[in-house]
Amino acid sequence: MNHEYFMHRCIELAQKGRGLVGNNPLVGSVLVREGTVIAEGYYRGVGTGHAEVDMIKNCEQDILPTDGLYVNLEPCCHTGKTPPCTDAIITSGIKNVFIGMKDPDERVSGQGIAALRSAGIKVTGPVAGTLCERLNKGYISLRTKSRPYITLKRAQTREGAVANTDGTKLCITSDIQNKWSHTHLRSSHDAILIGVQTVEIDDPQLTIRNIDTNSEFQPLKIIFDPELRINRDAKLLDNRTIIITAKESEPIGETKVITVPLIDNHFDWNALWQYLTTDNRQPITSILVEGGSKTWEAFQSAGIVDEEVILIG
Repeated sequence: MNHEYFMHRCIELAQKGRGLVGNNPLVGSVLVREGTVIAEGYYRGVGTGHAEVDMIKNCEQDILPTDGLYVNLEPCCHTGKTPPCTDAIITSGIKNVFIGMKDPDERVSGQGIAALRSAGIKVTGPVAGTLCERLNKGYISLRTKSRPYITLKRAQTREGAVANTDGTKLCITSDIQNKWSHTHLRSSHDAILIGVQTVEIDDPQLTIRNIDTNSEFQPLKIIFDPELRINRDAKLLDNRTIIITAKESEPIGETKVITVPLIDNHFDWNALWQYLTTDNRQPITSILVEGGSKTWEAFQSAGIVDEEVILIG
Protein backbone atom coordinates (compact mmCIF):
# COMPACT_ATOMS: atom_id res chain seq x y z
CA MET A 1 0.00 0.00 0.00
CA ASN A 2 1.25 3.50 -0.84
CA HIS A 3 1.47 4.98 2.64
CA GLU A 4 2.87 8.31 1.40
CA TYR A 5 -0.18 8.83 -0.82
CA PHE A 6 -2.50 8.76 2.18
CA MET A 7 -0.14 10.92 4.25
CA HIS A 8 -0.20 13.52 1.48
CA ARG A 9 -3.98 13.57 1.84
CA CYS A 10 -3.55 14.18 5.58
CA ILE A 11 -1.34 17.17 4.78
CA GLU A 12 -3.91 18.56 2.33
CA LEU A 13 -6.62 18.31 4.96
CA ALA A 14 -4.39 19.80 7.67
CA GLN A 15 -3.77 22.93 5.61
CA LYS A 16 -7.45 23.82 5.89
CA GLY A 17 -6.78 24.78 9.50
CA ARG A 18 -4.18 27.45 8.73
CA GLY A 19 -5.02 30.65 10.56
CA LEU A 20 -7.55 28.86 12.79
CA VAL A 21 -5.49 26.63 15.10
CA GLY A 22 -3.58 29.31 17.02
CA ASN A 23 -0.09 28.19 17.97
CA ASN A 24 -1.14 24.54 17.75
CA PRO A 25 -0.19 22.17 14.92
CA LEU A 26 -1.91 21.67 11.58
CA VAL A 27 -3.21 18.11 11.55
CA GLY A 28 -5.22 15.98 9.13
CA SER A 29 -6.30 12.36 9.41
CA VAL A 30 -7.77 9.69 7.14
CA LEU A 31 -9.05 6.16 7.70
CA VAL A 32 -8.19 3.68 4.94
CA ARG A 33 -9.81 0.36 4.14
CA GLU A 34 -8.34 -1.89 1.43
CA GLY A 35 -6.65 1.05 -0.27
CA THR A 36 -9.66 3.40 -0.13
CA VAL A 37 -10.25 6.38 2.17
CA ILE A 38 -13.50 5.82 4.08
CA ALA A 39 -13.33 8.80 6.49
CA GLU A 40 -11.47 12.08 6.80
CA GLY A 41 -10.97 14.75 9.44
CA TYR A 42 -8.77 17.67 10.37
CA TYR A 43 -8.14 20.05 13.25
CA ARG A 44 -10.57 22.87 12.55
CA GLY A 45 -9.60 25.36 15.24
CA VAL A 46 -8.83 26.00 18.90
CA GLY A 47 -11.21 24.15 21.20
CA THR A 48 -12.54 21.80 18.50
CA GLY A 49 -11.90 18.08 18.30
CA HIS A 50 -8.47 17.09 17.03
CA ALA A 51 -8.05 15.56 13.59
CA GLU A 52 -8.33 11.94 14.72
CA VAL A 53 -11.48 12.63 16.74
CA ASP A 54 -12.96 14.60 13.84
CA MET A 55 -12.24 11.70 11.49
CA ILE A 56 -13.79 9.10 13.83
CA LYS A 57 -16.88 11.31 14.18
CA ASN A 58 -17.14 11.52 10.38
CA CYS A 59 -16.82 7.77 9.87
CA GLU A 60 -20.17 6.35 8.81
CA GLN A 61 -19.04 2.71 8.88
CA ASP A 62 -18.06 0.30 11.62
CA ILE A 63 -14.29 0.40 12.08
CA LEU A 64 -12.56 -2.90 11.32
CA PRO A 65 -9.29 -4.19 12.84
CA THR A 66 -7.75 -4.20 9.36
CA ASP A 67 -8.42 -0.46 8.77
CA GLY A 68 -5.49 1.95 8.92
CA LEU A 69 -5.49 5.41 10.45
CA TYR A 70 -3.10 7.95 8.93
CA VAL A 71 -2.26 11.19 10.73
CA ASN A 72 0.57 13.62 9.99
CA LEU A 73 1.45 14.16 13.67
CA GLU A 74 1.77 11.77 16.61
CA PRO A 75 -1.59 11.62 18.45
CA CYS A 76 -1.65 13.56 21.72
CA CYS A 77 -1.85 11.72 25.04
CA HIS A 78 -2.55 14.60 27.43
CA THR A 79 -5.67 16.51 28.40
CA GLY A 80 -5.79 20.12 27.24
CA LYS A 81 -8.87 21.87 25.90
CA THR A 82 -9.89 18.43 24.61
CA PRO A 83 -9.31 14.84 25.87
CA PRO A 84 -6.34 12.75 24.64
CA CYS A 85 -6.59 11.56 21.05
CA THR A 86 -4.93 8.30 22.06
CA ASP A 87 -7.96 7.45 24.20
CA ALA A 88 -10.33 8.09 21.28
CA ILE A 89 -8.23 5.91 18.96
CA ILE A 90 -8.04 3.04 21.44
CA THR A 91 -11.78 3.18 22.15
CA SER A 92 -12.62 3.28 18.42
CA GLY A 93 -11.11 -0.15 17.78
CA ILE A 94 -8.44 1.07 15.36
CA LYS A 95 -5.49 -1.33 15.36
CA ASN A 96 -3.13 0.21 12.78
CA VAL A 97 -1.81 3.78 12.96
CA PHE A 98 0.60 5.47 10.55
CA ILE A 99 2.14 8.75 11.72
CA GLY A 100 4.01 11.41 9.78
CA MET A 101 6.25 12.65 12.59
CA LYS A 102 6.79 12.59 16.33
CA ASP A 103 5.28 15.51 18.25
CA PRO A 104 8.05 17.79 19.65
CA ASP A 105 5.76 18.95 22.49
CA GLU A 106 7.32 17.63 25.70
CA ARG A 107 3.85 16.56 26.90
CA VAL A 108 3.74 14.08 24.01
CA SER A 109 7.15 13.44 22.36
CA GLY A 110 6.85 9.68 21.91
CA GLN A 111 4.44 9.11 24.78
CA GLY A 112 1.46 9.09 22.41
CA ILE A 113 3.09 6.34 20.36
CA ALA A 114 3.90 4.41 23.54
CA ALA A 115 0.30 4.66 24.77
CA LEU A 116 -1.04 3.25 21.51
CA ARG A 117 1.46 0.40 21.45
CA SER A 118 0.66 -0.45 25.07
CA ALA A 119 -2.96 -0.87 23.97
CA GLY A 120 -1.94 -3.37 21.30
CA ILE A 121 -2.05 -0.95 18.38
CA LYS A 122 0.60 -1.22 15.67
CA VAL A 123 2.24 2.18 15.04
CA THR A 124 4.28 2.79 11.88
CA GLY A 125 6.26 5.89 10.97
CA PRO A 126 7.50 8.37 10.19
CA VAL A 127 5.75 8.36 6.82
CA ALA A 128 6.64 11.32 4.53
CA GLY A 129 8.36 12.79 7.57
CA THR A 130 10.11 15.65 5.77
CA LEU A 131 6.85 16.94 4.28
CA CYS A 132 5.07 16.63 7.61
CA GLU A 133 7.81 18.59 9.36
CA ARG A 134 7.69 21.20 6.60
CA LEU A 135 3.97 21.67 7.09
CA ASN A 136 4.37 22.34 10.81
CA LYS A 137 7.69 24.18 10.71
CA GLY A 138 6.27 27.01 12.81
CA TYR A 139 4.84 24.71 15.46
CA ILE A 140 8.15 22.84 15.66
CA SER A 141 10.16 26.07 15.94
CA LEU A 142 7.93 27.39 18.70
CA ARG A 143 8.27 24.14 20.68
CA THR A 144 12.03 23.76 20.17
CA LYS A 145 13.32 27.36 19.87
CA SER A 146 10.57 29.38 21.64
CA ARG A 147 10.19 31.61 18.59
CA PRO A 148 8.49 31.60 15.19
CA TYR A 149 10.09 29.98 12.15
CA ILE A 150 11.72 32.77 10.13
CA THR A 151 11.93 32.71 6.32
CA LEU A 152 13.80 35.59 4.72
CA LYS A 153 12.78 36.37 1.14
CA ARG A 154 14.77 38.66 -1.14
CA ALA A 155 14.40 39.65 -4.76
CA GLN A 156 17.45 40.93 -6.61
CA THR A 157 18.74 41.48 -10.11
CA ARG A 158 21.48 39.30 -11.57
CA GLU A 159 23.88 42.07 -10.57
CA GLY A 160 22.68 41.95 -6.96
CA ALA A 161 20.64 45.17 -6.88
CA VAL A 162 17.50 45.24 -4.70
CA ALA A 163 16.45 48.82 -5.47
CA ASN A 164 17.29 51.69 -7.78
CA THR A 165 20.38 53.70 -6.88
CA ASP A 166 18.18 56.53 -5.56
CA GLY A 167 16.33 54.11 -3.29
CA THR A 168 13.09 54.06 -5.30
CA LYS A 169 11.18 50.89 -6.11
CA LEU A 170 12.74 48.52 -8.63
CA CYS A 171 10.46 45.92 -10.21
CA ILE A 172 12.55 42.76 -10.28
CA THR A 173 10.45 39.60 -10.30
CA SER A 174 8.29 38.21 -13.10
CA ASP A 175 4.57 37.40 -12.91
CA ILE A 176 5.47 33.70 -12.64
CA GLN A 177 7.84 34.38 -9.73
CA ASN A 178 5.24 36.55 -8.01
CA LYS A 179 2.58 33.83 -8.31
CA TRP A 180 5.02 31.24 -6.97
CA SER A 181 5.83 33.51 -4.02
CA HIS A 182 2.17 33.98 -3.16
CA THR A 183 1.37 30.28 -3.58
CA HIS A 184 4.34 28.74 -1.78
CA LEU A 185 5.60 31.43 0.60
CA ARG A 186 2.87 33.83 1.69
CA SER A 187 0.25 31.10 1.92
CA SER A 188 2.46 28.92 4.13
CA HIS A 189 3.31 31.53 6.78
CA ASP A 190 1.21 33.03 9.55
CA ALA A 191 2.52 36.54 8.95
CA ILE A 192 4.49 38.72 6.51
CA LEU A 193 6.95 41.25 7.93
CA ILE A 194 8.50 44.35 6.38
CA GLY A 195 10.15 47.55 7.57
CA VAL A 196 8.49 50.95 7.43
CA GLN A 197 10.82 52.11 4.66
CA THR A 198 9.38 49.43 2.38
CA VAL A 199 5.91 50.75 3.19
CA GLU A 200 7.03 54.25 2.23
CA ILE A 201 8.61 53.15 -1.06
CA ASP A 202 6.21 50.42 -2.26
CA ASP A 203 2.94 51.03 -0.36
CA PRO A 204 2.23 47.26 -0.58
CA GLN A 205 -0.93 45.36 0.37
CA LEU A 206 0.89 42.28 1.75
CA THR A 207 -1.96 39.95 0.83
CA ILE A 208 -2.23 36.63 -1.01
CA ARG A 209 -3.55 37.27 -4.51
CA ASN A 210 -4.01 35.53 -7.84
CA ILE A 211 -3.36 31.95 -6.77
CA ASP A 212 -5.21 28.73 -7.60
CA THR A 213 -6.71 27.87 -4.23
CA ASN A 214 -10.07 27.96 -2.53
CA SER A 215 -8.50 28.92 0.81
CA GLU A 216 -9.61 32.22 2.30
CA PHE A 217 -6.54 32.41 4.54
CA GLN A 218 -4.70 35.73 4.65
CA PRO A 219 -1.51 36.16 6.74
CA LEU A 220 -1.20 38.87 9.34
CA LYS A 221 0.97 41.88 8.44
CA ILE A 222 3.78 43.07 10.71
CA ILE A 223 5.56 46.41 10.27
CA PHE A 224 8.83 47.28 12.01
CA ASP A 225 8.53 51.04 12.65
CA PRO A 226 10.68 52.12 15.64
CA GLU A 227 9.82 55.84 15.33
CA LEU A 228 6.18 55.28 14.32
CA ARG A 229 6.49 57.33 11.16
CA ILE A 230 4.20 55.23 8.97
CA ASN A 231 1.89 57.05 6.56
CA ARG A 232 -1.62 56.86 8.03
CA ASP A 233 -2.98 56.37 4.49
CA ALA A 234 -0.86 53.26 3.76
CA LYS A 235 -2.80 50.53 1.96
CA LEU A 236 -1.90 47.80 4.43
CA LEU A 237 -3.33 49.49 7.53
CA ASP A 238 -6.32 47.42 8.63
CA ASN A 239 -7.41 45.05 11.39
CA ARG A 240 -4.89 42.39 10.31
CA THR A 241 -1.88 44.67 10.67
CA ILE A 242 0.45 44.93 13.67
CA ILE A 243 2.93 47.80 13.95
CA ILE A 244 5.96 47.14 16.15
CA THR A 245 7.39 50.38 17.51
CA ALA A 246 9.52 51.71 20.36
CA LYS A 247 7.07 54.58 20.91
CA GLU A 248 4.07 54.56 23.24
CA SER A 249 0.98 54.82 21.07
CA GLU A 250 -2.71 54.09 20.74
CA PRO A 251 -4.04 51.97 17.85
CA ILE A 252 -4.08 53.60 14.43
CA GLY A 253 -7.65 53.03 13.30
CA GLU A 254 -8.12 49.24 13.24
CA THR A 255 -4.38 48.63 13.26
CA LYS A 256 -2.82 47.36 16.47
CA VAL A 257 0.33 49.18 17.66
CA ILE A 258 2.64 47.27 19.99
CA THR A 259 5.44 48.90 21.96
CA VAL A 260 8.58 46.77 22.18
CA PRO A 261 11.81 48.11 23.73
CA LEU A 262 14.95 48.54 21.66
CA ILE A 263 18.20 46.82 22.60
CA ASP A 264 21.34 47.94 20.70
CA ASN A 265 19.22 49.49 17.92
CA HIS A 266 17.01 46.43 17.40
CA PHE A 267 13.80 45.30 19.00
CA ASP A 268 13.99 43.04 22.04
CA TRP A 269 13.47 39.70 20.29
CA ASN A 270 12.28 37.82 23.38
CA ALA A 271 9.68 40.46 24.17
CA LEU A 272 8.56 40.45 20.54
CA TRP A 273 8.19 36.67 20.39
CA GLN A 274 6.30 36.63 23.67
CA TYR A 275 3.67 38.93 22.23
CA LEU A 276 3.42 37.51 18.71
CA THR A 277 3.18 33.84 19.73
CA THR A 278 0.50 34.41 22.37
CA ASP A 279 -1.69 37.05 20.70
CA ASN A 280 -5.28 35.95 21.30
CA ARG A 281 -6.34 37.16 17.87
CA GLN A 282 -4.06 34.83 15.91
CA PRO A 283 -0.82 33.57 17.48
CA ILE A 284 2.08 33.62 15.03
CA THR A 285 4.36 30.61 14.60
CA SER A 286 5.96 31.43 11.23
CA ILE A 287 7.00 34.73 9.64
CA LEU A 288 7.97 35.57 6.06
CA VAL A 289 10.37 38.51 6.18
CA GLU A 290 10.10 40.36 2.86
CA GLY A 291 12.29 43.37 3.48
CA GLY A 292 13.87 45.79 3.12
CA SER A 293 17.62 45.59 3.53
CA LYS A 294 17.75 46.99 7.09
CA THR A 295 15.11 44.52 8.20
CA TRP A 296 16.95 41.61 6.54
CA GLU A 297 20.17 42.66 8.26
CA ALA A 298 18.46 42.81 11.68
CA PHE A 299 17.33 39.19 11.40
CA GLN A 300 20.56 37.94 9.86
CA SER A 301 22.80 39.62 12.42
CA ALA A 302 20.72 38.12 15.21
CA GLY A 303 21.20 34.64 13.72
CA ILE A 304 17.48 33.87 13.64
CA VAL A 305 16.93 33.13 9.94
CA ASP A 306 15.84 29.52 9.44
CA GLU A 307 15.46 29.68 5.67
CA GLU A 308 16.42 32.15 2.95
CA VAL A 309 14.75 32.41 -0.46
CA ILE A 310 16.33 34.59 -3.17
CA LEU A 311 14.41 35.34 -6.35
CA ILE A 312 16.66 36.43 -9.22
CA GLY A 313 15.07 38.78 -11.76
